[in-house]
Amino acid sequence: MRSREFLSKLEHDRIVDAIREGESKTSGEIRVYVQRGKLKADPLVVAQKKFQRLQMHKTAERNAVLIFVAPREHKFAVVGDRAIHEKCGDEFWQRIVEGMRTHFQNEKFSHALIEAISEIGKLLAAHFPKTLGNANELPDDVIEG
Repeated sequence: MRSREFLSKLEHDRIVDAIREGESKTSGEIRVYVQRGKLKADPLVVAQKKFQRLQMHKTAERNAVLIFVAPREHKFAVVGDRAIHEKCGDEFWQRIVEGMRTHFQNEKFSHALIEAISEIGKLLAAHFPKTLGNANELPDDVIEG
């Protein structure tokens, strides 16, 4: 599926609302990145590079998470910064990716992302609860690149 077609089917506002809801009880940050064009490398490697390029590793508590989607190839990756990755490990991220894959196969693209964001938000809230001084360190948006 072409990126443009994928993006037209996404319910952008619902995804942004899900990000805000997912972050509402945590100091953690969640972002979604949709790859335009062909994916030229392993999705996890590309996601890790995007994570760095977006400076997501610079959050105060090192607890940001990037959901990476390459719609043309139906490939996904989830990257968590050091502090959150230490809490959940690879198995949690793989479970999120597999859940997304199931929804994508049924063309429930927005639902796939909203569910992933919700699960990540719960994990972040359990380990990094929101405190009074927490600022929203990263934009709540769907990045297209």
